[in-house]
Order: sequence, then C-alpha cells, then structure tokens
Amino acid sequence: MSFKRLCIGFALSVFLVYAGLIISLYSFYSSEHLLRILASPRALYAVRLSVVAASVTMLISMLLAIPAAYALSRYQFAGKRLVDTLLELPLFVSPAALGAMILIFFNTAPGVWIQANVQQFIFTVYGVVLAQTIAVLGVAVRLAKAVFDEIPRRYEAVARTLGASRLQAFTSITLPHAYRGLFAAMVLTWAKAVGEFGATVTVAGTIAMRTETLPISIYMRLASADIEGAVSSILILITISLVVLYLSRLLFPGGTYVGG
Repeated sequence: MSFKRLCIGFALSVFLVYAGLIISLYSFYSSEHLLRILASPRALYAVRLSVVAASVTMLISMLLAIPAAYALSRYQFAGKRLVDTLLELPLFVSPAALGAMILIFFNTAPGVWIQANVQQFIFTVYGVVLAQTIAVLGVAVRLAKAVFDEIPRRYEAVARTLGASRLQAFTSITLPHAYRGLFAAMVLTWAKAVGEFGATVTVAGTIAMRTETLPISIYMRLASADIEGAVSSILILITISLVVLYLSRLLFPGGTYVGG
C-alpha cells in the first residue's frame, strides 16, 4: 500500500467515526417529531438564542483577538511567553471548570460589585454570552495569530519605508492579506460558540425560554428521557453548524491568506 493510500485511508477512517455517530441518530429519528420540535416556541427560542449569542460572542472575540494576535505575532514585550501560554487555557481546562471560575469570580468583591452596579450575568442571557466568550476567546486569538504568522513581515516593512505608519501598514497591507484566514477564524469561533455547553450551563443555568441554547436544550431533553427530542435538537445543531462551515469553504476555497 502506498503512503498516499495509507493517509487517505486514515482520513476516511476519521470521517467514518463521525459519520457513524451522525447516522446512529436516525435510530431514534422521527420526521414528525422533528417538525413538531421546529414548530415549538421553546425550540425556536433555543435556536434563536444560540445563533444570536454565538454571533455576539464571535464579534466580541474577534474584536479582542485580532489586535491581541497581531501583538503576539509581531512584537516582543515583557511577559509575552506567559501571555501566549495562558491563551491555551480553554484548550486544557474543561469548559465546566471555566464556568466554575466565572462563578467564583462573581463571588469576589469585584464580581459582586459588577453584578450589582454594571450587569447581572448569573442565570441571564448576558451570562450565556460571557461564558461563550471566555470559552472561545483564547482559541480565536490562537487562530488569528496563526494567520498573521503566515504573512511575511517584509510586506509591512516595505510599507513603512514608503512612509506608512504602523496602523496604516496594518490596515492597508496586513488585513487585506489576512482576510481569508480571519474569516475562517470567525467561522470556527462562531461554530465553537454555538456548540459550547459546559461553561454556559454552569454560568447561565438551564432556564427554559431564558438561557436555553441548543446544547442546553439537548441536555435538558436527555435529563427528562426525551430521546427523540434530544436527537431532533442535535440534528438541528449539526445542520446549522455544518451549513455555515460548508458555505464558508465555498466562499473561500483557497488558502488562509491572499498573497505570495
């Protein structure tokens, strides 16, 4: 067997693992139940909250991630290694632990003051967005940094020699070359936020028609032994995520950045 066929075989094997899990859902699938779920106000609320919260989370995360990632990619500063390492926190700490850390923070003096004078987060929609942002922000920075690392620094250096400021070089040279990769990072950040459960359920709870995202809806239906309802919710979540990811690949089929 050639090396090419061996690698393709591994790729197909991984694909079959996930495809098999999806196919197994149809053992409990009912089109009538799915239509009834889709028509229910509770399911529609969960879908709407999931999409809106993930979109807000993605925007907040990317607004913070792009300048942070650029700094880590281009500049040297005190504590850079520590900052770069701590950004891996969402990757090696479970989402439930991140949610618990958020709860603990809001039981400290600064957290209590924020809750009382700025915004209530615990058991609210704002808590959903906060939990999702904490869970995906480090990943967003890591994805954006990988994009900036691929863009040769000489492009910016040439712009600087022609009189451009650092900001002008960033906005006129780096961003246009990075937009494909940054768009991919936005989509992946959004998809991860849509599927986030552990931190969200810890911070926002399981309040139907209030903090019930699709992952929380799946958990609540499983807890009440509503297997068909859980399967329908899983299929809705998978469909939304896969459609968004597939469309993003159709829009940008090339590499992560534009340039040579």
